[in-house]
Amino acid sequence: MVYRVLIVTADTEARDSLYVTFADATADSFCAEWVASWSAALPRLQAGDIDVVVLDSVLPGSKDSDAFVQVFASVPHVPIITLWAAHDQAHAERSLALGAKGYLLKGLFAGYLMMQLMEQIIGRKRADAHQSLERTRAQMTLHSISDAVIGTDMQGVVDYLNPAAERMTGWPHDEARGQPITRVMNLVNRKTDAAVPNPVGLVLREQQPMGMAAGTVLVRRDGSQVAIDDSAAPIVDLEGHVSGAVIVFHDVSEARSMTLKMAHLAQHDVLTQLPNRVLLNDRIVQAIGLAERSGNAIALMFIDLDHFKCINDAHGHAIGDQLLQAVAQRLLSCVRNSDTVSRNGGDEFVVLLAEGRNMQDASITAQKITTALAEPFVIDRHELRVTCSIGISVCPADADNAEALLKHADTAMYHAKQAGRNNYQFFKQAMNLRALERKDVESALAEALVRQDFMLHYQPKFNLQTGVVTGAEALLRWVHPQWGITLPERFVAVAEECGLLVQIGRWVLREACRQTRQWQEQGLSLASVAVNISALEFLHPDFVANVQATLQATGLPAACLQLEISECVLMHDAAISTGILQRLKDLGVQLAVDDFGTGYSSLNYLLAFPIDVLKIDKSVVHAISTSSGLVAQAMILVGSSLQYKVVAEGVENLAQLSFLKNRQCAEGQGYLFSHGLRNDQFARLFLGKPGVTGECAGARPSGDGC
Repeated sequence: MVYRVLIVTADTEARDSLYVTFADATADSFCAEWVASWSAALPRLQAGDIDVVVLDSVLPGSKDSDAFVQVFASVPHVPIITLWAAHDQAHAERSLALGAKGYLLKGLFAGYLMMQLMEQIIGRKRADAHQSLERTRAQMTLHSISDAVIGTDMQGVVDYLNPAAERMTGWPHDEARGQPITRVMNLVNRKTDAAVPNPVGLVLREQQPMGMAAGTVLVRRDGSQVAIDDSAAPIVDLEGHVSGAVIVFHDVSEARSMTLKMAHLAQHDVLTQLPNRVLLNDRIVQAIGLAERSGNAIALMFIDLDHFKCINDAHGHAIGDQLLQAVAQRLLSCVRNSDTVSRNGGDEFVVLLAEGRNMQDASITAQKITTALAEPFVIDRHELRVTCSIGISVCPADADNAEALLKHADTAMYHAKQAGRNNYQFFKQAMNLRALERKDVESALAEALVRQDFMLHYQPKFNLQTGVVTGAEALLRWVHPQWGITLPERFVAVAEECGLLVQIGRWVLREACRQTRQWQEQGLSLASVAVNISALEFLHPDFVANVQATLQATGLPAACLQLEISECVLMHDAAISTGILQRLKDLGVQLAVDDFGTGYSSLNYLLAFPIDVLKIDKSVVHAISTSSGLVAQAMILVGSSLQYKVVAEGVENLAQLSFLKNRQCAEGQGYLFSHGLRNDQFARLFLGKPGVTGECAGARPSGDGC
C-alpha cells in the first residue's frame, strides 16, 4: 500500500533531505509531494488523499503556540508531524501537547525510524477512522431497531435513548439525558400498581445481566401503561471495567393479547365457543374432587344429535354449523350457570351437572334438553327439526374418574340410540357388553401384527402457491378379514388400551421409511414422508433410539422423515417433550406439531420446542367456510412469525384453498387434492416418471392422472 506524504517547507535543503530519506527507506511505501507554504498546502489537503503532513515549524509562526493550534485545528483529520531545527528539540516535544502526532529534527533523519513513525501515525489515523465508522454504524443501528434502548452511567443517570425508547417512554432524548433511569422508565406491578425496582439498578450493583420482574408494566410520561419485556446488562469498556448499564425493552401488549386469545381457543370449541374436551376434563376432575369432600354426587350427560348427517347432506355444512350453534345455546338455557356444556366434536355435546345433582335431578335436566331440542329451529329461512339421544353416568355410583364417567355416559348414549333415539338412558353395568367387541378387536389386532395385515396409504401435501407435491403423510389401514380396509378410528383406541399401539406405530414408521427410500432408489422424487406419532410412542423410553435404528436399517436420510406429534401430547409435559424433541432434532429429522389449534399451547413452550412445522387442525380449516377465518389467519400469522412452515389439514373446497393461499399458508393437504392412496397409486399419480414431481394442487385425482 502506498502512503501519500505532503512536505510543507520553504527550506529546500530540508525538503531534499526528506526526499532522499524516503527514497532510501522504501521506494514503494511512500509517495512524497512538496509545497513551500501552508497556504499552498490547504487546497491540496482538501482533495482528501493525503495520509500525513510534514510541516516545517518555521512556517506557522516560529514557536507561536497559538499558530500551531490553529493549523492543527484546520485539518483535524490529517496527522501532522512537525519539522524542527536540531537545537529546538524542547519546542518539538512541546508541539506534541498542542496536537502534533510526532516531530523530526533537521539533519537527524534516520530512514527506517522515520518510516516506522510514519506508519504508526498513519495506522493510528486509520484505526481511529475505523472506530469512528463503527461508532456511527452502531448508533445508526440503535436508531433503526424497533426495540427501545436506554443507556446510563454508573449512577443510573440516562445518557442515551434511541428513537424507539423515546416513543415508548414519552421522553425526548434531550430532556431524558441527565435524568435518573427510575424517572424516565417508571415501572410498576400490573395488578397492584406498586413500584417495581428498575433492573438497571440491580445491574449496576451486581455487575451482571438482569431481567424484569414478572407482571411489570411501563408507565409512560403521559401516565398510560404498556406491557413490556426487557433485559438489562452492564456496559464494559476495553479494559474490562463496568462504565454503565444498558436496558433493552419492547412492547409485548399484542403478544400477551394473542397469548390470551390462543389460550381461549385452546380451551374452547371454535364453532360454538363452548368449552372443549380439554377444559371439560379439567372441570370434571375439579367437580369430582369437590363431590368427594362434600359427599354429594355429580352427573355427566353425553348428547348426540339424531340423524344430524341428513341435515348436513340436505342443506350443506354451513346450515349444519349454524344449527350446532343454535343447539349449543338451547343446551345452555337448560342448565345452571355452575354447570358446564361442552362440545365433544361433530354433533356430540357433553353436559357436566355440578355438585348436588342426583339421578332424579339428571332425569329432569335430560327431559328439559330433549324437550327444548325437539322444538323446531329456523336457520336461514329453513325450519329444521332435530332430536337427541342422551347417555348419563353418575359419580360416584358409576365411576370415580373423568375418563370412566365419559366412557360410561358414551356407552349409555349408544343404548339410547338403539332404544329408538330421542330419549335418555342411565348407564348400567350390563351395557359393558360392548367390551366384548373390544376383546374381539384386541385379539384380532394381535393376530394382525403377526400376519402383517396392515398397510399404508399415502396422502400428498402440496405447496399452495406453486401446486408442487412437497411430501406425503403415511396413513395406517388395517386389512381385516371380515371388515375389509378398516380406518384407525375403529381400532386405535383398543390398540392403546391393550398395549399394542407402540408395536403398530413402529411398524408404520419402518414401512413408511422403507417405501420412501425404495421410491428414491427408483428415481422417484419425494422430499419427505410424515408419520404420526402417538403419545405412547413418543413417551416410550427407547423411542428416539428406535427412530435412529429405523433410519439406519432403511437407509432413508433423516431429513426426509417428518414426525408429527399432536399439540396435546407435547403440552402434557412440556419439559419432557422439549428433551425428546431436541434428541430427535439432533438426528436431523423434521418435527411437526399436529392438530394445532385443538390443545392448550403456551407460546413460550412453543418457542422452546425445536420444531419445523405447524399443522393447522382441520376443524380450524373447516371453520373458514362458516366464519371470517380469523382463527386460521391468526394461526398462520403465529406460525410464520415464529418461522415455522405452516401446513393446513383437511382442505376440502376451493374457498378454503383460496383463503389459505391469500394468507400465505405454505402447504396444504385434504380431500380437495386427494384421499390417501395405496403406494402404487400414489407413485403413479403424484411422483410420475423418475425425477418428476407431480403438480396436482386444486384437483382430485381421477383415474390414472390428476
